[in-house]
Amino acid sequence: MAIVDFIFENEQDKLPFTEELEAVIKKAVETTLDTLEWEDVSCQVSVTITDNEKIREINSLYRKIDRETDVLSFPIIEFSPDGEALITEGDYDGDTLLLGDIMLSLEKAQAQSEEYEHSLIREVGFLSLHSALHLMGFDHIEEEDAKVMRALEKEIAEKMDLKR
Repeated sequence: MAIVDFIFENEQDKLPFTEELEAVIKKAVETTLDTLEWEDVSCQVSVTITDNEKIREINSLYRKIDRETDVLSFPIIEFSPDGEALITEGDYDGDTLLLGDIMLSLEKAQAQSEEYEHSLIREVGFLSLHSALHLMGFDHIEEEDAKVMRALEKEIAEKMDLKR
């Protein structure tokens, strides 16, 4: 199993951030890393739980899209076009590889869970594995890349027993 040090920050007060939500985020990141065969790497992921207003500000600032979104990923590691991790000394804090930051709007996740008629746990788990894939160099901008990422999302969600 992946060795991940998580740093959580809950900067919103609209919905309770429960131990169950924290656990599904951890499981999503760890399952993603295990699926990608990064089991023996000691790494760190920072997770910020926020609301729609704050994630909209960050989305506008970094992506130039002035609307709320469900999750944002800020990877530290760069990857080559063929998916090889281009890890440098600066990607480490001591012996710990810094993977990056996940920012999740719990408010948006709640609304989406209601819209898709599944649990908040399922929605947060899916958004977290999606974001973890972004931290690991995957994207869905180009159609071929999207196919690869969607197949991995499905595989990881099944491993986690995240059902719609």
